[in-house]
Amino acid sequence: MFAKQTSPHGSLVALSTMKDEGPFVVEWVAHHLAVGFTEVMVYTNDCSDGTDTLLKRLEAMDIGVHHRENVIPEGVKPHPSMLKLAAAEELIITSDWLLVLDADEFMAINHPSHSLDGLVADLNAMNASAMVLTWRIFGSSGIRDWSRQPVTDQFTRAAPEYWNKGWGTKTMLKFDPKYLRLGMHRPIIKSQHKETDYPDSVLWVNGSGRPLEEWFKFRGWRSIRRTVGYDWAQINHYAIKSMDAYSLRKFRGNANLKKDKYNSDYWSLQDRNEVEDLTITRHRDRRNAIMAALLEDTEVRHLHEAAHARAEARLADYALSPDYHAYVQTLVDASNVPISQVSAKPPKARDPEAVKAVQTKLEERRNAQPKEERRTPPPPGWGSPFASPYVSGSGDLSADIPLEVVENQGLKLPLDPRVFTAATLEVLQTGKFDRRHARNIAGLLAGCGSLLDLDCGIGFSGLRARVALPDLRLVLHDERQSLVTFSRRIAALNELGGVSWAAITLNPEGIWSGLHQLLAKTRPEAIRLSGPLVPGEAFTDELLTGVKRVLVPFLDPSEVTTARAKLVPALTAFGFFAGRSVASPTARSGLPL
Repeated sequence: MFAKQTSPHGSLVALSTMKDEGPFVVEWVAHHLAVGFTEVMVYTNDCSDGTDTLLKRLEAMDIGVHHRENVIPEGVKPHPSMLKLAAAEELIITSDWLLVLDADEFMAINHPSHSLDGLVADLNAMNASAMVLTWRIFGSSGIRDWSRQPVTDQFTRAAPEYWNKGWGTKTMLKFDPKYLRLGMHRPIIKSQHKETDYPDSVLWVNGSGRPLEEWFKFRGWRSIRRTVGYDWAQINHYAIKSMDAYSLRKFRGNANLKKDKYNSDYWSLQDRNEVEDLTITRHRDRRNAIMAALLEDTEVRHLHEAAHARAEARLADYALSPDYHAYVQTLVDASNVPISQVSAKPPKARDPEAVKAVQTKLEERRNAQPKEERRTPPPPGWGSPFASPYVSGSGDLSADIPLEVVENQGLKLPLDPRVFTAATLEVLQTGKFDRRHARNIAGLLAGCGSLLDLDCGIGFSGLRARVALPDLRLVLHDERQSLVTFSRRIAALNELGGVSWAAITLNPEGIWSGLHQLLAKTRPEAIRLSGPLVPGEAFTDELLTGVKRVLVPFLDPSEVTTARAKLVPALTAFGFFAGRSVASPTARSGLPL
């Protein structure tokens, strides 16, 4: 039997509203108890699958689950009704930390402690009043059929972290009813306190524990690139689950009375399976133990299994209808929409004068701060002009996902978020990827019959040179196998031959033996140092025999002075000079692009 748990930080409450979520109740409750919540309160309305009965039974077991009926008039939205009722509950008023979330949302703790207690300890230590957690959108993982397996075990593929169409938020907060009203995404500061010192007196942080910009206390329910963060916690959003589960939601209705919400457009928005995210599995063992304990209760097990059986029976009835099969086909088609082509509905129009008033006040506060504190930089994973254009690490490209193909300087490139940072994807869509280097590459290789491009990522400039110089022998090198794989795909997509690839380590054990092997094998007439700078001392005169030119495409102008001071003298000793022309067929040159 599972015993009600406590926390050294007091009452930690998860609050939700549900309608016909019977098959998922036990997992959702067990998961949030496993994370570390001491109390779970759920309001239900108009249930037909035993959700309310199951929650009542869990409440009777005295494990920290609380159930409330939400009887609402026709046309009234359940969410606002629930929030109003909950704000008057003693359990909510006296809570130390409160998280409002839906039945398809699961909190995952990324904090080093991997526990809610550890996370809250740090929030308390920094005197934070609210933590704004950003969604990770989880798709169907290609699963069509209904399953009784836990949701968080089935659906492990998600949208990339920095896909900003999926940046809805939920807020864990210290609820103070004097100053705040509850909201589904963030607390609302009561009108009479917005113009007081109260907003400045409270600290709100993002999911990485970093202070949020002031505007979020007054408006919005989505993160932006400067405020998103997942280092401490995230909300896994399983809005669609499998096609069968999605079909049930469509015909059931939804908690917020949105008309025709569960259509193919919503499916394509939510069916994001570009990357694997297993962070929530760190809570699996504890969740499984709690689920097992809850299901030892005969009534809980009966109600849980009956909810699944009811869903399976409804799906069997749907399967007899041609209309149902036509509907499923629309979902299949929607799954093939590339992430770069997905559109989200624009936000609801706001009163421009009210928005202007808030913006003016925030601008005044911002201008009063020191210049270096006025703006939060984008998160590292987003990318910047002088950062790598590629997602860190060696990504898994084995999954066949739909991708939009765009053209950059005559080369077709798939917009793959597993390869490119969010900032780079924006550049690719404008056709300007690596434009500064690639547009000059053919001219810089004049008189050279072969090119070895070292640390070249996907090798865009080299491939661009191969298009312009059909006889060029091209060797593309990168130590990240995923980028080599992607480069091969680009060459195949553009029907480019005469290209070979190498993924060896250039400097194993600090002796540059990989570089030496590669140079000896390829004997290039031109070398391009695309990535982390290879120092001059890594080369020898013998290895550079036959090399006419060394190209150094520095990204950051500040790198040029530092790197040239080290590299140019070394290359000069081998007979190279800094310049942009070749004096004679046997002359060498070394130059930054």
